[in-house]
Amino acid sequence: MAKWYNWTIGGQKADGSDATNELSYLLLEAARETPGAITVFILLQGVLYGFGLWWVMYLYVWYLLALLAWLLRRMDNAFFWAVFSGLYGLCFGGLCAAVYLFAKTPAFALSWWLSGLSYDALHGVGNFVLMLLLYRPLRRALQMAKKQLRV
Repeated sequence: MAKWYNWTIGGQKADGSDATNELSYLLLEAARETPGAITVFILLQGVLYGFGLWWVMYLYVWYLLALLAWLLRRMDNAFFWAVFSGLYGLCFGGLCAAVYLFAKTPAFALSWWLSGLSYDALHGVGNFVLMLLLYRPLRRALQMAKKQLRV
């Protein structure tokens, strides 16, 4: 799960000269690159598995996840992120079924979503457990990297 920090970047020295450091540029680049990374992932999925109708749903479901993570970026609670991840996994099939509302019929979309509920349940539980186990170690690793950069 993407985790962003609210940092003030850039700056100006007392004499009016630029005080922007390399980390400021790195943070701007990371924020700018996230949509690009998602786009590359989606395109690779299409190349590897074919650009079928299933692929269209990836055009919105991953960007929605990135947007939600960005909106909730100030939350620093492993249980919160585990619940969020679990709910997103549980809702994944429903989010993906939305494309069939337009490409097929509402009945098809509903049947497609219902037929995948068992997978969505496993997806949700897996996301919950992984986030609960990995949130703190990954956060510590990010904090250590931050210290090494002296931020």
